Amino acid sequence: MLSLHNPAGFGAADLIEFAVAALLVALVLGWSRTAPAFRKLAARPGWCMVVCGVLPVAMRLAMLPRFPVPTPAGADDFAYLLLGDTLAHFRFANAVHPMHRFFEAVFVLQEPSYSSIYPVGQGIVLALGQVVFGHPWAGVVASVGVFCALCYWMLRGWVSAEWALAGGLLAVCEFGPLNQWMNIYWGGAVSAAAGCLVFGALPRLRERGSARDGVVLGLGLAGELLTRPFEFLVVVGAVGLWWVSDRPRKTMACPTAFGDGVGAGDGLGGGDGVGAGVGVSGGVGLGGGNGVGAGVGVSGGVGLGGVVVVIVLAAVGITSLQNRQVTGSWTTLPYQLSRSEYGVPATFTFQPNPVPHRALTAEQRLDYDAQCAIHDTPGSYLQRLWDRVRFYRFFFLAPLYLALPAFAWKLSELRFAWVLATVVLFALGTNFYPYFYPHYVAAEACLFVLISVVALERMPPPAARIILLLCGAHFLFWYGARAIASEPDMDGRASVNERLAKSPGKQLVFVRYAPGHMFHEWIHNAADIDAARVVWAADLGSAENDKLRRYYPDRTVWLVEPDARPATIRRD
Repeated sequence: MLSLHNPAGFGAADLIEFAVAALLVALVLGWSRTAPAFRKLAARPGWCMVVCGVLPVAMRLAMLPRFPVPTPAGADDFAYLLLGDTLAHFRFANAVHPMHRFFEAVFVLQEPSYSSIYPVGQGIVLALGQVVFGHPWAGVVASVGVFCALCYWMLRGWVSAEWALAGGLLAVCEFGPLNQWMNIYWGGAVSAAAGCLVFGALPRLRERGSARDGVVLGLGLAGELLTRPFEFLVVVGAVGLWWVSDRPRKTMACPTAFGDGVGAGDGLGGGDGVGAGVGVSGGVGLGGGNGVGAGVGVSGGVGLGGVVVVIVLAAVGITSLQNRQVTGSWTTLPYQLSRSEYGVPATFTFQPNPVPHRALTAEQRLDYDAQCAIHDTPGSYLQRLWDRVRFYRFFFLAPLYLALPAFAWKLSELRFAWVLATVVLFALGTNFYPYFYPHYVAAEACLFVLISVVALERMPPPAARIILLLCGAHFLFWYGARAIASEPDMDGRASVNERLAKSPGKQLVFVRYAPGHMFHEWIHNAADIDAARVVWAADLGSAENDKLRRYYPDRTVWLVEPDARPATIRRD
């Protein structure tokens, strides 16, 4: 079928096929020249970390003319941005606003404080981006760069220098400029970086058991606790499994170590290692109202164990302080209070659906009903587990599926059997929650890269090289395609924000949802609502709206109707 208006008569599929073929030819021809430089770089771990960290940041910033700073969209983005803005003001919570009924939004508490319901981990990087660079998205970008660099560092404890660098570059392709984690505000890279610290420290601890490695392990566990508290318990289980499996073995061969001693290691268990189950003690309050505890255990070397425990307990203290300022209780997490007040987020499948204890808006009621509907039972556990297999495609470029079966040949080594067991543990543990998003299991992202690299290493070199070339071609093609395409304004948010940005002075925007509106939150405000240039408020009807108009007499008033296609905005 002949088609498009170009000299060659190519259609869209022809152009894609031609571009991929050209990329492959270029990569194959360039291999003999690039291989020596690659090996030389692989021998310099510091520079490898710099390359893996800077490359995704630089490539994403280069796309800004066509792929601009992401427009926040939806309840999760807005709740995390509120958290980041609150932390940027050096507090965990904000005072209750006297007109708070206009500012009701999903995943945001209005009483006993005006606060986001989320843990502080992602909020910290958003706050750093806002304070240091003037925009919270800068923190998201930086966190992805840090994750890619730490992914390389983690791999150096497991595989050879060259394969670690290959894995670091795979991480750039998979989780870099085109990935969701870099282009939304709820992220994923913070938890992924925490996982790198944990799973990179374990083999190093086994080899040398240094205090530095204990600090790294503690920081990784603390970072996961502050970002994904429930999944933190899964990570603790994986650490305990490592300790139990390693205890009978004083040493285990590992293919690499380099100049400063980073490589495989000993130290979990035995006489000088961290023992099983570093965790939060009771009352942190995951899931139900009374909290989930995990105990703190140290085996053998009190020094290393003490380092890890002190760091994790510091994270417990930060969590408790946030709880106290947001909810008024040291042991009640913000999202626990949200469940009690609004009935969202959903509970675990082994718990009953929550019952709201305050009046819900029409939109909040629809959101609550939808989350109750998806809350299935423990009896459907296996079906849910099977249905989620396809979501792990997020962690593998398509060509890597050709290599993954080769990982089975490495399972005779206990350390790689542990990697698979950890992946299974994550799948089984997170399956108790009715929703699933890739950032829930971000802490194991580096393990998926490790599995890919080990599988490629096990394959014949020509086959592994072809798969890597296909991965490079896949990424470069879509990077080029995305770099020259304009970002679509799917729901009209960007145009609405642009209209408000061009209007002088302060603005008050009433949001009027259509019947049946759900999940696409538009009401979002800064930590200091009254000082913000733009205030977003629910349309409660003319009589009620007049009260807010009188509260903000110096603001230009607008009406936004998000459910029009595209969204409309007009002076009101």
